[in-house]
Amino acid sequence: MKLTTQQIGKCGELLVQYYLLLNGVESAPMTTDSGIDLVAYSKLGNRAYTIQVKTNLKPKPGGGKGRLAIDWWVKEDSTTDLFAFVELETKGIWIIENKEIPKLSKQHPAKDFTYLWLLTRRLRKEKMVRL
Repeated sequence: MKLTTQQIGKCGELLVQYYLLLNGVESAPMTTDSGIDLVAYSKLGNRAYTIQVKTNLKPKPGGGKGRLAIDWWVKEDSTTDLFAFVELETKGIWIIENKEIPKLSKQHPAKDFTYLWLLTRRLRKEKMVRL
């Protein structure tokens, strides 16, 4: 069975919620899509955080023929506190502060968007928070 893009996105959101809860962080989905998918409450920080979840089903060849990579498009004017980047095949989750995205981005090919990508063999070496 092939998953739709909506199903892939929802799987990513649920996986992030699962890992947050395993780490003692409560979260809830937003009712509508306004660029924020989840709101999470941290007892440690005693505050709420907004999270946008970006999900890939599995790695794909970079440029169509290159090494396997995962990638995400991020709106540069996003107001979310955190991004949760998900790769479903390995259940990998990387949570990154919004302000860190420009530093990690490899390209800015489209107006108002940043393009973030990782080669799959580098995943375990990246300096990102991984739950």
